[in-house]
Amino acid sequence: MAVVSMSKQEFSRLEVLLRVQSGRLRVAAACELIGLHRRQVFRLLRGLRQDGATSLLSKRRGKPSNNRLPSEVRTLALSIVRDRYADFGPTLAAEKLTEHHGCSVSHETLRGWMIADGLWQDRRHRLPSPHQPRRRRDCLGELVQIDGSEHAWFEDRGPPCTLLAFVDDATSRLMQLRFVTSESAFDYFRATRAYLEAHGKPVAFYSDKHGIFRVNRKEAAGGDGVTQFGRALLALNIDIICANSPQAKGRIERAFGTLQDRMVKELRLAGVSSMAAANAWLPGFITAYNTRFGRDPANAKDLHRPLTQADDLDEILAWREERTVTRNLTVHYDRMMLLLDPTSLARGLARKKVEVVNYPDGRFAVQFNGATLGFKVFDKIQTVQPGAIVDNKRLSAVLEQVKAQQAAYPARQPRGHVARQRPPNNIEAPGLPSKGRAPRHGAAAASA
Repeated sequence: MAVVSMSKQEFSRLEVLLRVQSGRLRVAAACELIGLHRRQVFRLLRGLRQDGATSLLSKRRGKPSNNRLPSEVRTLALSIVRDRYADFGPTLAAEKLTEHHGCSVSHETLRGWMIADGLWQDRRHRLPSPHQPRRRRDCLGELVQIDGSEHAWFEDRGPPCTLLAFVDDATSRLMQLRFVTSESAFDYFRATRAYLEAHGKPVAFYSDKHGIFRVNRKEAAGGDGVTQFGRALLALNIDIICANSPQAKGRIERAFGTLQDRMVKELRLAGVSSMAAANAWLPGFITAYNTRFGRDPANAKDLHRPLTQADDLDEILAWREERTVTRNLTVHYDRMMLLLDPTSLARGLARKKVEVVNYPDGRFAVQFNGATLGFKVFDKIQTVQPGAIVDNKRLSAVLEQVKAQQAAYPARQPRGHVARQRPPNNIEAPGLPSKGRAPRHGAAAASA
């Protein structure tokens, strides 16, 4: 028995014609079903009686298309691609053939030719990129992975927050944990200080490409291409290495998977529902976790280096920005004007650079070559433009502050009302980002 391969259209035509042959369907109805005129339907019926179902097959089946390009064009295009554009994709190669060689071929046609000749592999048939496991480092303190995970750590007992974690690559031990509102440079300063005071200085930290660890803007103007956190680590002689993918820092990613399961339940059993209580509870959990999941390093040598007297953590782990002193002995910083005390040192600093230092513990200073300068604050700007840029990892914390601000506004109050003045600056709320804070009157009432 011969097997006939038919398309869906040809099979539907066969079904309609068989019904017409058997008298179950009128010719007029068949014309409507298959979209042909009566003469064409009678022609198909005549062929069906003479040659059977094969008469419905297209006579062009198996033959080359009348619109196909000549074989010479195919040979020319593939020879040029093979010689000059072997590593080009079909779309780019087609553009170059048209632009530089006068060989106009569509990129889909060229794609088929390149796949047939083995010059290009269809995406569906490419092997997935493997993420091969990386061997652990040998010594404790050789490489420490750092990251933050935003999660509902207290479930419905408190708002979501972020857990900063330091995981040793050689042992998978939790070296430092800290609950914070969101990932910020000041929070990493505080957590890093606690790590250094407890363990010493590691050889390197291994992180993702977050803006705290790496300058991601190619068009960034000014600066030396180092973030505030990177500058602090450089002063401490600690390297910072950024992973290219989450799989590359799998130790800490897997640790967060375990913590989001076990720690949430342990916090529930302990009745902990605030960040302050959780941070006080963490040391016992870290000890139990390391006993359960930690492992011995391949080399017993500890590569942590002790802190020295030159490692002034107060001055190193702080936010520092350079500003130019005007001829009037003023410094502009964070929407403020700082009036320097007219001492003999300050009088000689006109048109020179000074450093504005914001400490994580709330202190604020202006320094020149390590010497602290006295100043007063003249806040000349009373409004702030909307549309502030907020990092995605700080978005939850900022939204919580925005909702709190909006809930405190009286009903139907104009947006320009005095109660809706700009948030406090670094002087009024030091150690925190100036965007997204509560208004001044709210900060003053809280301090009172």
